[in-house]
Amino acid sequence: MSSHTPTFPDAELKRLREERITSLLQAEDDPGQLIQFAFPRLVYGAVHRYGTASIGTAASLRGFTRADLVSFHAAVYRPQNAMLVVTGDVIAANVIPMLETTLGQWKGNPAAPPPGLSDARQLTARHVYLIDKPGAAQSQIRIGWIGVPRSTPDYFALRVLNTILGGAFTSHLNQNLREEHGYAYGASSAFDTRRRAGPFFAAAGVQTDKTADALKEFFNELNRIHEPVGVEEIEKAKNYLSLLLPRNFETTRATANALVQIAVYDLPQDFYETYGQRVRAVTAADVRRVADKYIQPAKFAVVIVGDRKAIEPGVRALNLGPVTIVEAADVMK
Repeated sequence: MSSHTPTFPDAELKRLREERITSLLQAEDDPGQLIQFAFPRLVYGAVHRYGTASIGTAASLRGFTRADLVSFHAAVYRPQNAMLVVTGDVIAANVIPMLETTLGQWKGNPAAPPPGLSDARQLTARHVYLIDKPGAAQSQIRIGWIGVPRSTPDYFALRVLNTILGGAFTSHLNQNLREEHGYAYGASSAFDTRRRAGPFFAAAGVQTDKTADALKEFFNELNRIHEPVGVEEIEKAKNYLSLLLPRNFETTRATANALVQIAVYDLPQDFYETYGQRVRAVTAADVRRVADKYIQPAKFAVVIVGDRKAIEPGVRALNLGPVTIVEAADVMK
């Protein structure tokens, strides 16, 4: 039997299943991990694929058999669905015969198209969700909503915008919450771009007794980003992004990962060659436009995992919106 024909032993399936279920139990008890499950669940809901972590849930992990796994593998893991990237001290003339020897006999029926993923419903009003973790030394905060797919034509403008807002050490969020106020070890923001619209969020772990103060500063910066950004700051962000690009090609592994992005997201073949040019073409008007379009704090979900008794009064006093108390177990289901 060839090495690329897995047998899915029952014992291995049982072991991996239990490992993942244990990881879920540990995550539920760790605020830093729990917030990563809670935010997408509360933004996307339990039905949308992006509302559940790729590790699955305890119910889904227990809900399939070895036969289901074999059937899924046969249906999805086919050469028609695969892409092979090779990087290293090789040339095509040498490596292709080796690949043919190893994978040339890998056959399969024509692959069925993957199931479609629907667009998620965007949030329309700000809402606060509080998950109680008594005695937590920090409050984990994520603020945001549904962002953009990787295919967005605003990709480069958003990269520049987010670098200024929360994508670098010198970003507004980090300078405010870490450097100026000392509420957090670090604060950041990100557009998680996927085949469909992934989340946008601003995030930090903050001192429990500074939770309300930190939330106030988060919204100060999320609102301030709508003000005109100086040309000098925009140029600094564009230089930062351009100078980071070579890191994608420092190792053979990094190079392979960079090339995979082209295939997975249907990017143009010259994406990396023109990257710097596209970044530098972003204008102050572009930054202002995408900030107004994609950063709308009045509609954001505010998700907090922390010691409810210590933080709830201050959070409610901010009057950010309705406050819902959520059980940790409910966002892990």
